[in-house]
Amino acid sequence: MKIGVLALQGAFLEHEKMLEALNVDYFEIRQLKDLNQEFDGLIIPGGESTVQGKLLKELGMFDIIRKKIADGMPVYGTCAGLILLADKIANDDRAHLQTMNIVAKRNAYGRQLGSFSVMATFADKGEVPMVFIRAPYVESAGDNVEILAVVEDKIVAARQENQLVTAFHPELTEDLTVHKYFIDMVAK
Repeated sequence: MKIGVLALQGAFLEHEKMLEALNVDYFEIRQLKDLNQEFDGLIIPGGESTVQGKLLKELGMFDIIRKKIADGMPVYGTCAGLILLADKIANDDRAHLQTMNIVAKRNAYGRQLGSFSVMATFADKGEVPMVFIRAPYVESAGDNVEILAVVEDKIVAARQENQLVTAFHPELTEDLTVHKYFIDMVAK
């Protein structure tokens, strides 16, 4: 198994450390030619969704990644990755990959000072630490979207078939639960 980590901007190194801890091979996707490699899943890290979306288009990767996801390649988006995958963004006219049947709300908890951490239940895996930094949340989810975590009555993790999103950053903790969940998705 080999996972591509989008390394255009954002917290990609932290995801790589999680994959190393799980003994999963990975490589960084920085330019169009990197997409020619064989890989089984993709991680889109937190960071600036607008910058990442712009770079995906400028570097010619946007349509290829969108097609790979539509064709069933497993993808995991954290924070900005959630926004990139969302079909719509409630408080923004822009939309990016639009592969997941969710409406995201950007910076839903406020600016950097609104950042926080909690322990909450993720899927059927028990409680995990959740770090929120200028986080979005899922304002609404379509019928085919499974809600995996809710914090303060807000959807903060969801899955639609081959797509997983979290509003929080598990890569900023020592807990491997969410990344293991994604790797299990890829393995199936």
